[in-house]
This record gives sequence, C-alpha cells and structure tokens, in this order.
Amino acid sequence: MKVTFFSNFLNHHQTPFCDEMFKLLNGNFTFVSTMMIPESFLNNGYPDCTDYPYNLNSYNDKAQYENALQLGLDSDIVIIGSAPEIFIKERIKANKTTFRYYERLLKKGNWQLLDPRILYLLLRNHTIYRNKNLYMLCASAYTANDLNLFFAYPEKKYKWGYFTEVEELDIEQVIAQKPKQCIQLLWTGRFIDWKHPELVVKLAFELKKRGYNFHLNMIGVGVIFESIKKLIEKLNVTECVSLLGSMPNNEVRNYMKKSNIFLFTSNQNEGWGAVLNEAMSCGCAVVASNTIGATPYLIEHEKNGLIFKSGRLSSLVEQTEKLLRNKLVRDQISKNAYYTLLNEWSPQIAASNFLMLAQSIIDGQIISIEKGTCSKAKNTNKNFWKNRTFNNIV
Repeated sequence: MKVTFFSNFLNHHQTPFCDEMFKLLNGNFTFVSTMMIPESFLNNGYPDCTDYPYNLNSYNDKAQYENALQLGLDSDIVIIGSAPEIFIKERIKANKTTFRYYERLLKKGNWQLLDPRILYLLLRNHTIYRNKNLYMLCASAYTANDLNLFFAYPEKKYKWGYFTEVEELDIEQVIAQKPKQCIQLLWTGRFIDWKHPELVVKLAFELKKRGYNFHLNMIGVGVIFESIKKLIEKLNVTECVSLLGSMPNNEVRNYMKKSNIFLFTSNQNEGWGAVLNEAMSCGCAVVASNTIGATPYLIEHEKNGLIFKSGRLSSLVEQTEKLLRNKLVRDQISKNAYYTLLNEWSPQIAASNFLMLAQSIIDGQIISIEKGTCSKAKNTNKNFWKNRTFNNIV
C-alpha cells in the first residue's frame, strides 16, 4: 500500500505518526509539505523537519510540485489536511479512497453557517462529496458536530488527532519522583488571548489565599506576555509564579515529568491541543478546559484527568483543589493518563488502526474499531464531563 499525507508543513506533533507509517509501509509513505515552516514557529521552539526521509517539499521547485500532484492521483490512500485542493482534485473525480483531516470547522460558532460565503465553501468542499469515497478524520471531538450541521460524511467520520511520542516510562518511578511538599503546576503555550494564560495567574492568586504550598511555571512567549507579567505583579504572586520563556520541546517535556499538575486553559479555538497528549504521556495530572478539541477524546473526567468549564475561574479552582488536597487521587490520575496515551493514543496505535481501517475500505468490508483512534466519531455534548464522581478513578 502506498500512502501520501498532504499538509502545510511537517512538525514534531506529526513526525511520530509519520515515522511509524514509514516503517509499517516499508518506505511507501510520503509526507508532502506545501509551504515552509514559518519563522515564528521555529522561534517558539519547533524543530525544522524539512530533511526527514519521507518529507517532500512541494514548494521547492516545479519537479517536486509535479511529483506531489502525481502522488495525489496514484497513491492507494491519501490523507489531506491544510493543503491546496489541487492535490486531490483529480483523485476525487476518480473516486479513489481519500481522507480529509480537520479540527473544528466552525470554531467561532454555528452562526458562521449564516454567512453565504462560508456555507457555500462547506457545501462545495464537503457535502457534495457525501456519497464519494471520501472520509473524515476528526482531529477534534467537536468536528463531527460541525459536519452534521451541513450533512457531510454520513457514517464516514472517525476519531483522529495529533499523535505525539509516548516514551516507555517506569511510570511508578516518574510519579514517585514528583514533588510531595511544594506541588509543581505547569502551563505552557503561546501567550495569546484565547489560550487564557491569565486564568492560571488568577488561579495562583486564589490558591495562595487559601494557603496551598505550590509553584506555577509558565512556558512560552507571545503578544500578551508583558501584560501577564504585569498581572503577576499586580496580584502579588511573583514568589509562586515563574515565567520561563520559550524552550525546545524536549525541555518542555522534562518540565512535564517533574510537574504534578498540568493546566490547559484554552477555549474552543484550540482545535486539538497536542500539549495535552504530551502532558498525559509524561505522567501529569491534567486539568483541561471542556471546549478544547482533544479533551473529550483523551480525558475521562476524574479517571485520567479533570475537566473544568471553559473560561470559568471558579471551576478551574475547584478542579485543581481536588488534586492539591489528595495525593493518592493525583497520583492515580497521573498513572491512568500515561496508560491512556500508551495503550490508546500512541503513534503506533494510530498508524496500526489507520492502516487497518484504510485496507478494510479498499477491500469493501469496513471494520469497526471500538475505542480510540479511528473509532467512529459522534456528536459531543459540551457538558459530556458532568455528573461523574471520583468512583471512576479506581
């Protein structure tokens, strides 16, 4: 089987999956990058992956561009994300097996369907192909919700995401080495409004008032970095909050392994959020916003993570306090998080499940994967996490 994956540029959130595909297919796998990685991403710690053996830089010259076009037509299976439609135009006409992958299509809200231009594009690129050999890999738990509003991909939507490396750890030892007195909290991301770094600073203020022994590290840079720095000073939490700036991904993961709790505060604009994979695979007990795309797929509330209501400080405080008060609960959630990533959402599982699904479609006998990657994607209610208890932990 020959598989080609089209997207804007190769990055460290995609290479573990691509590495596994390249291995399983004995080299019959190509990732087509359609643009250079932006300088801003490199400045934020992204590695340059342009020289990977399976990466084809279609933007380099005409010959590589023509090669990419041919792969779009000739491959047995094509996956396409953020890439020009020209690469699959002839393929769809020929009704060859193709998978799109998308995060949320209506991040700003369902009202976007009232815009005739947006509705036209959605109908043109998706709905008109509902009976074609075209499938959707939902890289957000809310993608299926959006697609169902305009009747696209009936019974052809599958759970997907980003598949970061999952190290084989002695998770018991990793957890045992985490701090026991001054609990380490971690937040990492770009300092931009919809990632809501201000929420964790306000959380620190509330936790300090309540007498908890903790320290919060914040990793990243961005346009509101200075305003967050001023907020830290204003709330008088400088002694318990550290701004660490940007750093390479391997250093971020080292901080995760040493942290007890990871805080993920983005709103619905976080299409997936690969940092959630990374934090869980490093044995962090995570507190994550309910509207982040990865949250409903990866977290079972109060079993392998905790979920708070997006944007609501009181909810964030409530969930974080549960972990601060109870070490046994915190450690069990950390352990469960690691095993969820290892056994259900690793790059190895993703590649294996995808190839099984793809082959079954080619053979005309579509299999049903019960759980995790490539299982059927259904609508997700934003209150999916409510009405659960700590009985789920054990």
